[in-house]
Amino acid sequence: MNSRERVLQAFNFVQPDRVPVDFGGHRSSGIMAIAYVKLRDYLGLPKRPVRVYDIPQQLAVLDEDILDRFNVDTIEMGRGFSLKESDWRPWVLPDGTDCFLPRWIEPVRENGNWVIYHPDGKTPVGLMKPGMIYFEQTCWPMADKPEEKLDRVPEMWTYNMWAALASPPGPVSYDELAAGAKRLRERTSRAILGLFGGNFFEGGQMTFRMDNFYMLLASDPALAHRFLDKMLEMHLKSLEPWLKAVAPYIDIVLFGDDLGMQTGPQISPRMYREFFKPRHKALWGRAKELAPHLKIMLHSCGSLTPLMPDLIDAGMDTANPVQITSKDMEPERLKAAFGRQHVFWGGGCDTQQVLRAGAPAEIRDHVWHNLDIWAPGGGYVFQQVHNIMADIPPQNIVAMFDAVAEWNAAHA
Repeated sequence: MNSRERVLQAFNFVQPDRVPVDFGGHRSSGIMAIAYVKLRDYLGLPKRPVRVYDIPQQLAVLDEDILDRFNVDTIEMGRGFSLKESDWRPWVLPDGTDCFLPRWIEPVRENGNWVIYHPDGKTPVGLMKPGMIYFEQTCWPMADKPEEKLDRVPEMWTYNMWAALASPPGPVSYDELAAGAKRLRERTSRAILGLFGGNFFEGGQMTFRMDNFYMLLASDPALAHRFLDKMLEMHLKSLEPWLKAVAPYIDIVLFGDDLGMQTGPQISPRMYREFFKPRHKALWGRAKELAPHLKIMLHSCGSLTPLMPDLIDAGMDTANPVQITSKDMEPERLKAAFGRQHVFWGGGCDTQQVLRAGAPAEIRDHVWHNLDIWAPGGGYVFQQVHNIMADIPPQNIVAMFDAVAEWNAAHA
């Protein structure tokens, strides 16, 4: 069984020959570049220039030797692009390590800060101050006079940091998009994830600012619906040509909408059903109409349990990163309630406490405990809970992935 078959068998709720492993198959299963350099050194692997493909989170492109070392079954479609040295420009990480960024992104040094501008060259969209290891968003284009901008939502969308700082494939034509996805399919047997986005709740937060969007939903639902209709129209318009280009070459399409917090969902189930479920259902349903073979993945941090029935009904096949330390997100609870309706992608190792501060033996026990719950009967892909942060010791990363390999060997 190859990696792609293994992942797809998990979606059929059949336990594969081994638990599939995701590392870097999408943005929220990756590793910060600072930690990646240390990991390669710890493993004694050849020194290679680190390429940072996600600038706000400073995530590293994973090399084949790392994917092989940890038996990784997934790969992001973006790895089929920016393959030449000329596609990258030199930069330096916050800890002073040399690295490379996609050539179309050019941070500017101003008053000791790193600033990233919108392609208009005038509007700052991201800022990293000394001592920070991320870029923070600085522009919320719908925050003032939103009614006057409703007919310009696609333009306004480009001014939020996440849209302005595209990761590979980056600014390519649809023909180039199809060619790159096809090349990747031909050279890998790993399951390929295509990142579409299609945010609605986050889309409002990214353009209005979080506090403003919360107040909009509560105080002016009519305007919120008009804005969200514009977002749906924009996403549907982008989805069809995007899928036409890449659908034959990918296995999973990833949408994003952070709906959860540590303590529960950010909004009530009632508010989700009113504002977001119909749009999710329309967008995800259209993806299924255009490419029935694709699995629908949602990225959402935090506690989702009260929203899970509605998300599944809207068309979600799987969600990451399964933040098991959030309220009501215990593996036992989730597997019992949704284990025959939903594929859990994540929740394999807590990154907030266990992976950061645990000893390797503690990490092994933690991973084995979680796999004992998640793996039986399929419907599971291993991933740590969100990205591996810059301060995670490399020996702990190795302990986590080796624990998965040992569990698989013990249950073969």
